[in-house]
Amino acid sequence: MDRLLSVVVSVYNEEKALEDFYKETTGILKDIDWAYELIFVNDGSSDQSLAILERLSASDRAVKVVSFSRNFGHEAAMIAGLDYSSGDGIICMDADLQHPPTLLPEMYKVVSEEGYDCCGGLRCGREGDSVLRGLFSKAFYKISKGLTHMDMSDGHGDFRMMSRPMVDAILDMKEYNRYMKGLFSFVGFDTKWIEYESVERACGETKWSLKSLFAYAFEGILAFSTAPLKLAGLIGCLLFLAGVIFISINLIQSLWIPGAVSSFDIIITVVLMLGSLQMLFLYILGAYLSKDYLENKKRPLYIVRERSQ
Repeated sequence: MDRLLSVVVSVYNEEKALEDFYKETTGILKDIDWAYELIFVNDGSSDQSLAILERLSASDRAVKVVSFSRNFGHEAAMIAGLDYSSGDGIICMDADLQHPPTLLPEMYKVVSEEGYDCCGGLRCGREGDSVLRGLFSKAFYKISKGLTHMDMSDGHGDFRMMSRPMVDAILDMKEYNRYMKGLFSFVGFDTKWIEYESVERACGETKWSLKSLFAYAFEGILAFSTAPLKLAGLIGCLLFLAGVIFISINLIQSLWIPGAVSSFDIIITVVLMLGSLQMLFLYILGAYLSKDYLENKKRPLYIVRERSQ
């Protein structure tokens, strides 16, 4: 029996890029020894993406379409694609051609011939990104790597080919709050990285605003690290020590210069400082509790409205 390669593609309002992506990707997949299937997951698109995908599916039996009832997010779309994949090797990539299909033969060779369980694309440079966004991204990966002790470096993205055992291990983790970059790292398996140059989107605009990137970064830290909770105790001790030093200095100053610092000023300063700190860490604690709340509800990660056979 021929071995099968499943290509999972998350789609959200990509009507301008889909046909170019399909033509370029299938042209390359046809030169690979394995049979292939293209699994497009329509993540609640509001443009003509679904109509284009249905047309492609009608003309090519290798194209399968899974369409959500609404927008559930990129992470849920990837999981759905993995759920519906049946290949011996599975590739995750985006439809905007920022993940170059020209890398697929090399990824295939790494996993099928070199014995690796995963071959990931290592993004070099940040073509099209603002300076602020690039700095934020680098800072986030450094912080998250230090807090989580996971191999989540800048440039390690979702673009990768994985063996079936690795995909099965990811699907065995049933948590609701999923941070895929963390899960890829958590399950382990031998991974080889191949570099590719960052390019601008073929068309359309990115769905990731700076605000959404901040939220995504926070999700990743909460999902794989309890360090923020421990940080509360450390900062509390440091602030208590700083408060003692601050009060001592002001008391000594008031002894040398009577009336220079009132006890009321000192008390108000300390109360405001400690009060703001308490609110900050109540927020962090609440964020962890909200994650547990969603886990206990056991809601589905996504709801499928329709899918092609």
